Amino acid sequence: MDYKKKILDATCGARMMWFDKNHPNAIYADQREEVHTLCDGRVLEIKPDVIHNFTKMPFEDDTFYLVVFDPPHLIRLGETSWMFKKYGKLFPDWKDMIKQGFDECMRVLKKDGTLIFKWNEIQIKTNEVVEVIGHKPLFGHPSGKHGRTKWMTFMK
Repeated sequence: MDYKKKILDATCGARMMWFDKNHPNAIYADQREEVHTLCDGRVLEIKPDVIHNFTKMPFEDDTFYLVVFDPPHLIRLGETSWMFKKYGKLFPDWKDMIKQGFDECMRVLKKDGTLIFKWNEIQIKTNEVVEVIGHKPLFGHPSGKHGRTKWMTFMK
């Protein structure tokens, strides 16, 4: 694996946010590798370049210019649901998990590097997550049908 790439997607899942799902400067990482057929017949493939736990990444400090962090954001859902298969699920200790993941993203980010943090606040509000991570975003933007997905930008 070429760890000299400039971008890390620390929680890539099925790479749904990417226009180029195989960008040559990106390493796609996730804690799982699996394939599912959804109820409408579409195939959901989670195939990271690196399998890791985002709370303890296998990368050296100050490695990437850009890190994308889109962790699971749901704590209440069935483990056979398509939402679970698509996005994963937070554990009951989600606050520690998100804080550790954010800290790891900052650790592997180069000085003056950019962290894009995506959060959907359907179950946990963004302001609660920002309080947990202990860093205020530089700027951000709501998106989605009801504006519940928040894109936040941080700089190391």
